[in-house]
Amino acid sequence: MAADHEYEGADDNLAERLEDLDEELIEARAEALRKTLADYDLDEEDADLLEGIRVDEEGNEYLPALPVVAIVGRPNVGKSQLVNRILGRREAVVEDTPGVTRDRVTYKAEWLDRRFSLVDTGGWEHSAKGIDRSVAAQSEIAIELADVILFVVDAKVGATATDEHVVKLLRRTTKPVFLIANKIDDPSHEVEAAPLWNLGLGEPHPISAIHGRGVADMLDAVMEKTPKISAVAKHEIGGPRRVAILGRPNVGKSSLLNKAAGEERVVVDDVAGTTRDPVDEVVELGGKLWTFVDTAGIRRRVHMHQGADFYASLRTSTALEKAEVAVVVIDVSQPISEQDIRIIELVLESGRALVLAFNKWDLLDTPELEQMERRRFLEREIEKDLAHVAWAPRVNISAKTGRRLDKLVPALEQALENWDRRIPTGKFNAFLTELVAEHPHPLRGGKQPRILFGTQASTRPPTFVLFTTGFLDPGYRRFIQRRLRELYSFEGTPIVVNMRVRERRKR
Repeated sequence: MAADHEYEGADDNLAERLEDLDEELIEARAEALRKTLADYDLDEEDADLLEGIRVDEEGNEYLPALPVVAIVGRPNVGKSQLVNRILGRREAVVEDTPGVTRDRVTYKAEWLDRRFSLVDTGGWEHSAKGIDRSVAAQSEIAIELADVILFVVDAKVGATATDEHVVKLLRRTTKPVFLIANKIDDPSHEVEAAPLWNLGLGEPHPISAIHGRGVADMLDAVMEKTPKISAVAKHEIGGPRRVAILGRPNVGKSSLLNKAAGEERVVVDDVAGTTRDPVDEVVELGGKLWTFVDTAGIRRRVHMHQGADFYASLRTSTALEKAEVAVVVIDVSQPISEQDIRIIELVLESGRALVLAFNKWDLLDTPELEQMERRRFLEREIEKDLAHVAWAPRVNISAKTGRRLDKLVPALEQALENWDRRIPTGKFNAFLTELVAEHPHPLRGGKQPRILFGTQASTRPPTFVLFTTGFLDPGYRRFIQRRLRELYSFEGTPIVVNMRVRERRKR
């Protein structure tokens, strides 16, 4: 495997060379490269990616998000069977035990030549406890982040008290809701769907997910109400940006929220794990409104925990998914731990923007020898354990006193701006062309993989796709990422570089 030092590029004057390129030449080059892809075997996703890029009135490129259809309902009503029926294959776990599906799972589906994202959720249980409560939270968020909702009811059982509670949840939304009366396996059973009119959600759609009866007619109706481009797959622009406050127990997350809000909004106690549910609070900080989510501290070996701690861990993951940027709070009075690193990994896996807040800094701002020693050790720990997130803005704060809290806002703004950043296709291909000319991929087994074309597939986080003739070394991919960071402003956001290896068409 190639070492990263094979690809050094500090003195290649790449920035200056790109600056000198003519805009028209950049676009012409990119179009010529795109046309060369016609000689290679591309699949449907490739075509969608290449044809789907749009340019708005201001010349900004974007890739429209697929509409989102969420399937919700209490446990064991046949949601996963319906998912499998719509997909035309067995994907979702089906078991005759309530609550098998716990998390939301997203699949790519198609009907009437329309592609959409299909979200399968855990069952929604009113007054549920422990893991069932996490299932409820997952479903609530699925409703919030969907364009269309399919509410599945077991027509044989009829509407239960839990179904009534789900209806109350659904009545708050203005999105299209389809009432699906499942387990109508025979035309003579359709009368069993009639009482579901009383739920007040309109006409029930009688289907049998297990046999496929009525599913096609139901999907025809759903597609009529499904937008071509999702209005919710990307977080709404213009509202307060959503900030998840993460960290292991007792590092000062609640104190940070309280100080930002200017009042005691969250219970603060020296007992680790006081916070159980995330508390969403709109606060004004730096002259702007922000939605802060305070989350329960993540503990090690989450799967071993039961009850409130287990639920709190899942709610933390849920809050992270709803957020746009995560502030990971680290207690500087303690050594950086495996838990701290794992929490940062969770943020990277989620693709959210990242800011590191080193809390209790006031304890280190003293002349005592012991504190000076701790500062020295901390710098070494950061250099050793956090090297992979050296791109994340760092703020040294005291949540208890509010000291340097004003530094948090510029860090959040920088991270979010770069999380939203898009490099135009022409400029990205100019960057690749100049980079490869100066630093070609080394020969491997007598062959040299080429980059045919590149494009930014999405933002949040910035995600790039390279069409290549062979696999690029992991070290070379990291080199591309590093040079992207050096030439463009990507502080505070992970960036993803994916490959699509394509073979030349056979004549």
